[in-house]
Amino acid sequence: MPDQLLTIEVARPDAGHVQLRLTGELDYDTAPELIAAAAQLSDTGDQLLLIDLTRVSLCDSSGLSALLVVHRAAGAIRLTGVSPQLRQMLDRTGLTELLTVDHVATDADLRSIG
Repeated sequence: MPDQLLTIEVARPDAGHVQLRLTGELDYDTAPELIAAAAQLSDTGDQLLLIDLTRVSLCDSSGLSALLVVHRAAGAIRLTGVSPQLRQMLDRTGLTELLTVDHVATDADLRSIG
């Protein structure tokens, strides 16, 4: 088993925005890492949290729950780089009505980062 199942990089693209770039699996074992990382940022006063999911290879129900927890804590999040499979899960659970989803990653997008 890999040492790290999820990597979270923090970037600040401009004032009032913070971006979390996730790489790996967002599941039962790693969802608490996302919640903790987002909680650490809540004290910075940033107004919008961008979560880049382009490099997320797996997201299960625990990952969806973590996104919901982060949304409730942050007040405003935007998801980018959402795969077609994850978009389908968000649609089926009704979370696309609650969370802002910017971009659905295509297979071509995923091959380009390979």
